[in-house]
Amino acid sequence: MGHPEHFLLVMVAAALAPVLAFAGLRWCRIPVMIFEIALGVLLGPDVLGWVDSDTVLDTLSELGLAMLIFLAGYELDFGAVGRATMHRAVWSWLIALGAGIGLAAALSGGDVDRALIVGTALTSTALGSVLPILRDSGRLTGRFGTVMLAFGAVGEFGPIVAMALLLSGRQPLTSAVVLAVFAVITVVAVWWASRPRPSWFSAVVEATLHTSGQFAVRLVMLLLTAMLGLSAALGLDVLLGAFSAGILVRLILSGAAAETSREVMGKVEAMGFGFLVPLFFIVTGVEFDLDALLEGGTALLYVPVYLLLFLVVRGLPVYALAPRDLPRHDRTALTFFAATCLPLVVAITTIGLDEGAIASDQAAALVGAAMLSVLIYPLVALRAGRAPAGPGGEREVRTRR
Repeated sequence: MGHPEHFLLVMVAAALAPVLAFAGLRWCRIPVMIFEIALGVLLGPDVLGWVDSDTVLDTLSELGLAMLIFLAGYELDFGAVGRATMHRAVWSWLIALGAGIGLAAALSGGDVDRALIVGTALTSTALGSVLPILRDSGRLTGRFGTVMLAFGAVGEFGPIVAMALLLSGRQPLTSAVVLAVFAVITVVAVWWASRPRPSWFSAVVEATLHTSGQFAVRLVMLLLTAMLGLSAALGLDVLLGAFSAGILVRLILSGAAAETSREVMGKVEAMGFGFLVPLFFIVTGVEFDLDALLEGGTALLYVPVYLLLFLVVRGLPVYALAPRDLPRHDRTALTFFAATCLPLVVAITTIGLDEGAIASDQAAALVGAAMLSVLIYPLVALRAGRAPAGPGGEREVRTRR
């Protein structure tokens, strides 16, 4: 390990973040990831200078992001979502993509490469980041949770596909062919995952669930690793593989180990949210270029602009196309949750920096606005999602029509 003291400090921050979030509950519910990012910035080179990213931290951070997207893919239940809701989710994202690229082109003076980077970033939804908030607030179940998963999943999956087609550096036709190959392999894997498992499969899962064998957990990690490797081998973003792996695991566990699937995924979530995912957010804070944002110029002014654009570009189409059976307060909550972003903004701006399509100060402004979206928009969504009081003083309970 290159810098064990850096890793130790990061783990201290990971343990401290939920304590700070719990202490802040007396004032308001602040997502724990905000404290993780803030502690990362504090420890990073632009403030205290106690932690620098290295190979080990970068690798664990990438695994944390992959785990975050994997868990988002696992939560998506196509059977519960319904075709009509999924169509609405897809169209809302396509409208956002067109609007995002158009507005970004106007802001960049017609710079196509920068418009593609910024425009794609504006369409993302941090479903993996929103899931813990929805789960902790009890909003993940029921009709609202199902719709949020649909719109959020498209907000995660759509930008990943756009990254593969528009930001890979290859010709669009070549990218489309590679993506089609990945899609075919994934469809075959889904077909295999949907087939009945032999009786020994369930027996091994149950027999090793509370032993050192942990067959189910090891199988989940194998599938995740295999899909990440397939994406990397085809030159696609590994997040595409992570999302697909989540869908595959859900099919396998729900079909062959339905009785133990919740317990199995509880172990995987403990590994993710207890170790890998916090590392991603903390390292994001460590690597955040605070100096580039604060050194002057227009970068700092762009932060509120991008924050508003996340809501306009991504949120408004979601509000317009949300299912009509959702009451207005739920559509408003859906709008702000959908406009919450961060992980994919970090990934997309990293690609833009590597290709020289976007300057470091503009990348910092985008990531800074995304951080604020994670802080502000879920809080607004939770407050907006509360049903208004009825005539009798109690909150109205609206049922699905």
